[in-house]
Amino acid sequence: MMKKFVILFLLVSSVSLFAQDDFIELLRQDLKTQKVAVITETMNFTEAESNAFWPVYREYDFEATKLADERLAIIKDYAQNFENMTDVKAKELIDRSMKNQENRLKLRKKYFKEFLKVLPGIKAARFAQVENQIGLLLDLQIAAELPLVEAPEEQ
Repeated sequence: MMKKFVILFLLVSSVSLFAQDDFIELLRQDLKTQKVAVITETMNFTEAESNAFWPVYREYDFEATKLADERLAIIKDYAQNFENMTDVKAKELIDRSMKNQENRLKLRKKYFKEFLKVLPGIKAARFAQVENQIGLLLDLQIAAELPLVEAPEEQ
Protein backbone atom coordinates (compact mmCIF):
# COMPACT_ATOMS: atom_id res chain seq x y z
CA MET A 1 0.00 0.00 0.00
CA MET A 2 2.90 2.37 0.64
CA LYS A 3 3.79 1.79 -3.01
CA LYS A 4 0.35 3.11 -4.02
CA PHE A 5 0.96 6.23 -1.95
CA VAL A 6 4.38 6.65 -3.57
CA ILE A 7 2.77 6.39 -7.02
CA LEU A 8 0.22 9.07 -6.12
CA PHE A 9 3.02 11.14 -4.65
CA LEU A 10 5.04 10.83 -7.86
CA LEU A 11 2.05 11.92 -9.93
CA VAL A 12 1.58 14.93 -7.68
CA SER A 13 5.31 15.65 -7.76
CA SER A 14 5.08 17.25 -11.16
CA VAL A 15 2.75 19.92 -9.77
CA SER A 16 4.30 23.23 -8.87
CA LEU A 17 4.08 24.40 -5.27
CA PHE A 18 2.97 27.71 -6.72
CA ALA A 19 -0.28 26.18 -8.02
CA GLN A 20 -3.73 27.67 -7.42
CA ASP A 21 -5.26 27.31 -3.95
CA ASP A 22 -8.24 25.26 -5.18
CA PHE A 23 -5.92 22.80 -6.89
CA ILE A 24 -3.71 22.54 -3.81
CA GLU A 25 -6.77 21.77 -1.69
CA LEU A 26 -7.86 19.02 -4.07
CA LEU A 27 -4.38 17.49 -3.95
CA ARG A 28 -4.37 17.73 -0.17
CA GLN A 29 -7.67 15.84 0.05
CA ASP A 30 -6.40 13.16 -2.33
CA LEU A 31 -3.22 12.76 -0.30
CA LYS A 32 -5.21 12.55 2.95
CA THR A 33 -7.44 9.85 1.47
CA GLN A 34 -4.43 7.88 0.27
CA LYS A 35 -2.70 8.37 3.61
CA VAL A 36 -5.68 6.89 5.48
CA ALA A 37 -5.63 3.94 3.08
CA VAL A 38 -1.89 3.41 3.67
CA ILE A 39 -2.36 3.58 7.45
CA THR A 40 -5.30 1.19 7.34
CA GLU A 41 -3.41 -1.36 5.29
CA THR A 42 -0.05 -1.16 7.06
CA MET A 43 -1.32 -1.08 10.63
CA ASN A 44 -3.36 -4.31 10.62
CA PHE A 45 -5.59 -3.03 13.41
CA THR A 46 -7.88 -5.26 15.37
CA GLU A 47 -11.41 -3.88 15.57
CA ALA A 48 -10.77 -2.60 19.10
CA GLU A 49 -7.49 -0.94 18.05
CA SER A 50 -9.15 0.66 15.05
CA ASN A 51 -11.98 2.02 17.19
CA ALA A 52 -9.46 3.51 19.62
CA PHE A 53 -6.95 4.76 17.02
CA TRP A 54 -9.06 6.75 14.56
CA PRO A 55 -10.52 9.31 16.98
CA VAL A 56 -7.00 10.10 18.22
CA TYR A 57 -5.74 10.19 14.64
CA ARG A 58 -8.47 12.67 13.64
CA GLU A 59 -7.36 15.00 16.47
CA TYR A 60 -3.75 14.61 15.36
CA ASP A 61 -4.63 15.22 11.72
CA PHE A 62 -6.61 18.34 12.62
CA GLU A 63 -3.60 19.81 14.43
CA ALA A 64 -1.19 18.64 11.72
CA THR A 65 -3.35 20.33 9.08
CA LYS A 66 -3.02 23.65 10.89
CA LEU A 67 0.76 23.28 10.78
CA ALA A 68 0.59 22.32 7.10
CA ASP A 69 -1.48 25.47 6.44
CA GLU A 70 1.18 27.49 8.22
CA ARG A 71 3.88 25.84 6.12
CA LEU A 72 1.97 26.56 2.94
CA ALA A 73 1.64 30.21 3.99
CA ILE A 74 5.43 30.37 4.43
CA ILE A 75 5.93 28.88 0.96
CA LYS A 76 3.49 31.35 -0.57
CA ASP A 77 5.26 34.22 1.20
CA TYR A 78 8.55 32.91 -0.20
CA ALA A 79 7.09 32.75 -3.71
CA GLN A 80 5.73 36.30 -3.45
CA ASN A 81 9.08 37.65 -2.33
CA PHE A 82 11.36 35.41 -4.37
CA GLU A 83 12.27 37.94 -7.07
CA ASN A 84 12.86 40.78 -4.61
CA MET A 85 14.23 38.92 -1.61
CA THR A 86 15.91 40.94 1.11
CA ASP A 87 18.21 39.74 3.88
CA VAL A 88 15.53 40.61 6.44
CA LYS A 89 12.80 38.70 4.61
CA ALA A 90 15.06 35.69 4.01
CA LYS A 91 15.86 35.50 7.74
CA GLU A 92 12.19 35.89 8.65
CA LEU A 93 11.18 33.07 6.31
CA ILE A 94 13.86 30.72 7.63
CA ASP A 95 12.91 31.53 11.23
CA ARG A 96 9.25 30.79 10.47
CA SER A 97 10.16 27.59 8.66
CA MET A 98 12.34 26.33 11.52
CA LYS A 99 9.62 27.15 14.04
CA ASN A 100 7.13 25.22 11.92
CA GLN A 101 9.50 22.22 11.80
CA GLU A 102 9.90 22.39 15.60
CA ASN A 103 6.13 22.50 16.03
CA ARG A 104 5.66 19.52 13.72
CA LEU A 105 8.14 17.50 15.81
CA LYS A 106 6.43 18.58 19.05
CA LEU A 107 3.10 17.48 17.64
CA ARG A 108 4.45 14.06 16.61
CA LYS A 109 5.97 13.58 20.08
CA LYS A 110 2.75 14.65 21.81
CA TYR A 111 0.60 12.31 19.76
CA PHE A 112 3.00 9.39 19.96
CA LYS A 113 2.26 9.44 23.69
CA GLU A 114 -1.46 9.54 22.90
CA PHE A 115 -1.19 6.64 20.45
CA LEU A 116 0.67 4.63 23.11
CA LYS A 117 -2.42 4.99 25.30
CA VAL A 118 -4.63 3.27 22.71
CA LEU A 119 -2.22 0.94 20.88
CA PRO A 120 0.44 -1.59 21.85
CA GLY A 121 3.96 -0.13 21.70
CA ILE A 122 4.91 -1.90 18.46
CA LYS A 123 1.83 -0.64 16.64
CA ALA A 124 2.32 2.89 17.95
CA ALA A 125 5.92 2.71 16.74
CA ARG A 126 4.78 1.35 13.36
CA PHE A 127 2.38 4.27 12.99
CA ALA A 128 5.18 6.69 13.89
CA GLN A 129 7.34 5.09 11.17
CA VAL A 130 4.60 5.25 8.54
CA GLU A 131 3.82 8.86 9.44
CA ASN A 132 7.51 9.73 9.28
CA GLN A 133 7.98 8.03 5.90
CA ILE A 134 5.02 9.84 4.40
CA GLY A 135 6.26 13.13 5.87
CA LEU A 136 9.72 12.58 4.44
CA LEU A 137 8.28 11.95 0.97
CA LEU A 138 6.34 15.19 1.13
CA ASP A 139 9.33 17.09 2.54
CA LEU A 140 11.49 15.79 -0.30
CA GLN A 141 8.98 16.97 -2.87
CA ILE A 142 8.76 20.42 -1.33
CA ALA A 143 12.54 20.68 -1.18
CA ALA A 144 12.84 19.60 -4.81
CA GLU A 145 10.30 22.21 -5.96
CA LEU A 146 11.57 25.23 -4.06
CA PRO A 147 14.33 27.16 -5.81
CA LEU A 148 17.25 28.28 -3.68
CA VAL A 149 17.03 31.80 -2.40
CA GLU A 150 19.02 34.38 -4.34
CA ALA A 151 19.75 38.04 -3.96
CA PRO A 152 17.97 40.10 -6.66
CA GLU A 153 21.28 40.86 -8.41
CA GLU A 154 22.08 37.11 -8.67
CA GLN A 155 18.93 36.36 -10.68
